[in-house]
Order: sequence, then C-alpha cells, then structure tokens
Amino acid sequence: MNYEGAPGLEFGGGNTKIDPSIAAKLPAGCRVVSIARHGINFWANSGRIDVVLEDGSPKSFFIKVVSKEAGRKMMSGEFESITAIYNLLPDFAPEPIAWGAYETVPETYFFLCQLREMTTELPDPHRFTGRLAALHETSSSPNGKFGFHINTCAGNLPQYCGWEDSWEVFFSKSLKQALEHEIAAQGPNPEIDRLAPIIFETVIPRLLRPLETEGRSVKPSLVHGDLWYANTCLTVCKGLASLRSPPQEARSACKSGTS
Repeated sequence: MNYEGAPGLEFGGGNTKIDPSIAAKLPAGCRVVSIARHGINFWANSGRIDVVLEDGSPKSFFIKVVSKEAGRKMMSGEFESITAIYNLLPDFAPEPIAWGAYETVPETYFFLCQLREMTTELPDPHRFTGRLAALHETSSSPNGKFGFHINTCAGNLPQYCGWEDSWEVFFSKSLKQALEHEIAAQGPNPEIDRLAPIIFETVIPRLLRPLETEGRSVKPSLVHGDLWYANTCLTVCKGLASLRSPPQEARSACKSGTS
C-alpha cells in the first residue's frame, strides 16, 4: 500500500476530522457526520465521508488517500482520467470532485468523488460491453494522437502516456515500460531478454503495422486503463441497478485512455 498514515485524520473510530484541503472541496456549509473505511484498495487508503448539507439533506463522498510522490501521480492521474470518462458518459463513472495535497500532513494526496452505492453483482456482459463501445465510439483524441495529457498509473505503476502518431509506436513504448517495471521489481530474466527482441522487432510490426498502412488507420479513443471484474459492478440508483465503473485510470491510447 502506498499510504503511510495521517495522524489524527484516519478513517473510522468515530473520527469526523478531515484535512482543511478536503473540507474546502466539500459543499459550502455542510457538516461532516461520519468518516469510515470504505471499499477494498490495494494501493490507497479509501473511505466514505457522510455529510449533512445546509438544507439538512444527507450526501456522501468517496475518498482515496496515498502518500509520497507516487501518490501525487496516482491521484492526479485518476482525477484527470475519471473526469475524461465522466464528461463523455456521466452514467458510467462517479462524478469526480477534486484531487489535491493535505494541508496538515506532508506528502499526502487525496482523490475525492461522488459516492455510489455498489451491489455485489457483476453487470450483464452485453450491456456493459455496449457501454464500453459507446465510450470508444464517442470519444476522440484532442490532437489526433495516441496518449494522454497527464501520466496515469496502473495501481502504483506509472503508465506510458506520451503523445504518438502511431498506434504501433505507442503500444511498443507502453509494453517496453511495463517490462522495465517487471525487471526492476523481479530482477533480470534470461527468457525476457531472449523473447523481447522477437516481440518488438517481429511480432508487433506484423500484427499492428498493417492496421496503419495502405490507407488504413486506427482511431485514438478513450479507454479504461485497468478493466477487470473487480473494477466493474452495479450501482443502486432509486431502487434500480445501473452500470457504473468505479474510479480508475484511463488514457488516450488503444488500451487505456484515449485509444
């Protein structure tokens, strides 16, 4: 976990104190009535903030907190990613509210969004993939290239997000960075050393280059950056279950963001 604690501001145990930077992003005049641990997160401390608005109505927020420079990259990337998805399909992701740094705890960063009550059900695969297709079809890269305007992370690992004209080039650089992370964590591997040149010099050009030659092209579209079953579930809204994707990274590419 990339979280080193926030003394006096931890979630749960009856605590209702929040950092001033977070309080500034909540609705004006609201009163915090509960802060609790919420959800399961491998890389961050996640929680639920329940407040009472000035008119007496309740409202809830979801928050992630991470430490150090890696945490800053994770939270800024997640905010920009969810914002991009939400702006296109607001019924497919929670509304992002803010990201920022704690005022009272050094090198501690947060991501704040609307809280959605989740069920334990998996979505219907046909409906869900239809919503993903809509995300791909309706999005477009701001400059016609593959990439994203800010670095995003897969868990706590930064992804390659540089702007590239070619999908083949972008995919190759992205995969090379992933292999570099693997080698840094696990050490040198003779099998990777043997297979990597074949993948980059033969396999990828054979598979991807034809997609961008002889008049063919690949459209950069916004795609989800960590799409697996644990990042997909249903939310309950007015008694009905609706498809949602919880906060996660996205980028401009054909794999994770604008693809």
